[in-house]
Order: sequence, then C-alpha cells, then structure tokens
Amino acid sequence: MPFHDVYARLTPLELAFPDLADARAWADEVFREAAELGVDPLDPGAFMTLGSVGSRLQQLGGPDVPGATLLEYVTLAFHLCHFERAGRPLLLVDTPLARWLTRAGQVEGSPKPPLPAAYVQLPKNLFWMHDEPPGPAEAADGFFWTVSGGLLHVLLATGMRDGRAGLGVAPLAAAPLTEARAWLSATLRDGGADYASTLPGGDMEDLYSFTTAGEVLKLLARLFAHVGAHPDAVVSGQTPSPDAVPAPSALAYRRITLAGATDA
Repeated sequence: MPFHDVYARLTPLELAFPDLADARAWADEVFREAAELGVDPLDPGAFMTLGSVGSRLQQLGGPDVPGATLLEYVTLAFHLCHFERAGRPLLLVDTPLARWLTRAGQVEGSPKPPLPAAYVQLPKNLFWMHDEPPGPAEAADGFFWTVSGGLLHVLLATGMRDGRAGLGVAPLAAAPLTEARAWLSATLRDGGADYASTLPGGDMEDLYSFTTAGEVLKLLARLFAHVGAHPDAVVSGQTPSPDAVPAPSALAYRRITLAGATDA
C-alpha cells in the first residue's frame, strides 16, 4: 500500500471553503460577533450559540443535519475557525517520524503544544480507524488541535481522498494539558500494542490503527515533545505541481522530520 508524505495534501479547510477568502471572512465574522456579545469563541459551548456559526453549519450540512452528527459539524466548524484564525498552520509528518512516534520508548522534551491551533497531516494511508467497528475502516488524514485555557481540543479527520465528497470526523473529549506528560508513556490498549493494526493483513504492510482516543493524544504529545526538543526538525515544505496526484494543498506548510530523535 503506497504511503504519501511528499507534500501536503488537500486539507479539510480547503474542502469546506474552496474559496479561502470565504474562510477568512467567516472567521473574522465569528470573532466580531463573539466580541459584540461578550462571549469567548474558544469556549465550544459559547461558540456553537453564535449566529455566524449556525449559518455556516447550514452551508456545511444543509438545513436538516441529523442530531447524531450535529456535534461533529459544530466541532469541525470550531476547529476550522481557529485554524484559520491562527494563520492556517499546516504541519506534515514524515513517514519515518510517524513510525518512530508509535514505537519510541522515550521521547525527549515537554509535550506543550507549539501553537494555539494547527492541523497535523499524517502520511496518507499509514494510520487507520473504524468509525463503528466492525464497519469499514477509513484512513486517518490527520487531526486538528485547538488549545482553550488548559484544555486540548482534538478532532481526527478521516476519509480524505480524491473523488470523494466530504470527510469523516471524530471529535475527542477535551483533555487537560496538565496530563500531557503522562500521555507520552501511557499504555492504552488492553492485551495488545498501541497502534497495532486492526486491518486484515495490516501488520504485514506495517500499518497502524487508532482504536482509542488515548492513542491519538499519545501521538500528539510525542509530536509536541519532539518539536519542542528539536526545533530543527521542523523545515519548510516544497510547493508541488498544482496538477499533482493526490491533490495538493494550496496552503503553506512545514514538514516535521525525524531529526534529533534518539534510537531512530
């Protein structure tokens, strides 16, 4: 199965806002309305009450969004807004680093988020998850994070592939950053290795699976610590041809490499 980490691929922001100027205008509208009403847009509960958010949800999912998916739409909008407001920080993880993060016995550094919000894109087709086991597996494209006070909000994006409309999203419960150091060495699965593939033959192709929210938080904490300990591991990404396959992102991005990792 081919993996792809040559350049940053189309992001959920670009899928939701084909015209990126609309994303900027919408995020500005959200923050302007929040200021007028005296509410904190970093509070997900307050965020979902804003009229500018409600109008965008109708555009994302239509006027009859099923109740079971409403939280997913709201959470996606929350992360898209703060990703845009933060300047669209897009980080692409190299395959060697992604593999090292799953198996490292010890990771140097502090698991402090390097930015208030960002989107981390994983190598294409390397990590997988089942939306509702034993349902079909979807490849994990990456995850948004947004910091609000002492909490880390995370949304996993799946099913991003050429020829498919939309994407899958899996919101995680807000996690206290005071616990982030414990995530670095936590064991999350009972009776199996963290990130071990749940796909038939997945272990033979050296694939990984997310089966718990903790595995996502562990990977993020390790990524934060690696970047904090080795800032030279973050390098500028190269611009691909606009007709490259898979579809490239139009956003500026930075690569996160294995540089500085011990026992690599």
